Amino acid sequence: MTTINPLLSWTSEMKEQDDKLPVLFIGHGSPMNGIEDNEFSRTWAKFGKEIPKPKAVLVISAHWLTSGTLVTAMEKPKTIHDFGGFPKELFDVQYPAPGNPELALETSKLITTTNVGLDHDWGLDHGTWTVVRHMYPDANIPVLQMSIDYNKPASYHYELSKQLEKLRKKGVLIIGSGNMVHNLRMVAWDKLNEPEYGYDWANEINQTFKEKILSHSHNDLMNYEKLGSAAKLAIPTPDHYFPLIYTLGLQGKDDEVNFFNDKAVGGSLTMTSVKFG
Repeated sequence: MTTINPLLSWTSEMKEQDDKLPVLFIGHGSPMNGIEDNEFSRTWAKFGKEIPKPKAVLVISAHWLTSGTLVTAMEKPKTIHDFGGFPKELFDVQYPAPGNPELALETSKLITTTNVGLDHDWGLDHGTWTVVRHMYPDANIPVLQMSIDYNKPASYHYELSKQLEKLRKKGVLIIGSGNMVHNLRMVAWDKLNEPEYGYDWANEINQTFKEKILSHSHNDLMNYEKLGSAAKLAIPTPDHYFPLIYTLGLQGKDDEVNFFNDKAVGGSLTMTSVKFG
């Protein structure tokens, strides 16, 4: 019996091509960015218009941490409001983008270094929908999430992401959603409305991260613990940093690198984002 590759069937009208879709690391920041019209959300909307329309979007969000690696495989992923203390307006948001079980299955098959489970319970958390709803407000493009195995080191996530390269040639936009510098315990809440306010250590390590990305120094970025005290302050836990590692694994040698939303917020956060390709 002949088995049809589900992704090739799903994208039968699309041939693999040298012009791959870009890969994005997006600093998503506060959930309020999901409903506010600000410089960050306007930039996300701009990318939605500039990037060739994807067949689907695959997001690695800082807010789906699991034991093992999973990919959402339901037809209709729910909108998850995984936060507290925000206005009702934010909780009322629904982003009814479809899923794509066939793409989820093929994505799981592409990864050979570990078993990837098909998830039917999660949905789209705020690391995903707050960004993607600005990029694709019509919610007519399938959106999937891949979880972060929080028991694994950066090198595991880096090698896993390399296996997703084929999706770039099949019209899938891959997004890592987190923050390079993310220390909520040290946020200067009284400075949140002060433009580009960052502690010295936050600005220092943010600049180091950008330099390492530009020089393709991926080993240094995976071994971030060795980048000094500023890195330890910037990454007290790696949940918001690991999505960057996924995008680095997909960074091609010829990919143009462009930074955007490159600003500090509240002293100990940065919204710095990167487009590869």
